[in-house]
Amino acid sequence: MTLQWTVVAIFLYVEIAVILILCLPFISAKRWRSLFNLSIWNWFAPYWNRGFFTMILILIILFCDALREVRKYSNAEPMGEAKLNPNLFDHLHMKLFRAQRNLYISGFSLFLWLVMRRVVTLINQVAMSTVTGTSLQNQVESANQAAKKYQEDNLLLKQALLDEEKNTTAGKRLLRKEAEKLMEELKTAEDAVRKSNAEVEAMKRQANGLTKEYDRLLTKHNELQNLQGGAGDKKDQ
Repeated sequence: MTLQWTVVAIFLYVEIAVILILCLPFISAKRWRSLFNLSIWNWFAPYWNRGFFTMILILIILFCDALREVRKYSNAEPMGEAKLNPNLFDHLHMKLFRAQRNLYISGFSLFLWLVMRRVVTLINQVAMSTVTGTSLQNQVESANQAAKKYQEDNLLLKQALLDEEKNTTAGKRLLRKEAEKLMEELKTAEDAVRKSNAEVEAMKRQANGLTKEYDRLLTKHNELQNLQGGAGDKKDQ
């Protein structure tokens, strides 16, 4: 095996090992994403896409070269000539085997390189969806808690309104009773005022009558005094 195909084979084994490690069930997507977000990968980030497509191009070139070799040694003409010479026949079979091996190595390397890129992308997507799902679940739980709180506040507000309405109704009843009581007291006071006014009028009439009687008696008294005074004068004469 030449040096280039040795490197490709080692690269294939590394790809298989990396894919197997990425598929381990006890390592979650969040942990892989945290590993992918390490600062060391930021150094390779500007060259990642360029290196990825460069590797694809190299593997495609090697695959085409291996395919050309397989077609070359699978041709009917060299195989026909090799049948005449047993050593040449074995040599061509060895060349064909190596070409087929190189074809499989380059093909699987190219395939696993694309698969590994896709697996890493899917792990990132799963981790992001998990984080998004967790945040959405937290938002839903907070929304449910807020809705329950609003519902409880609404019930408390309704209860407060009912209590206030009951208190208002009771207050209106008390005010109504007090108003009726005041109206009765007012009527009683009005009756008492009327009665007192009637008594005052009667007392006024009685006072006027007494005043007139006093004036009449005073007039009579004066007349009697005048008569007595006139009779005394006559006697003195």
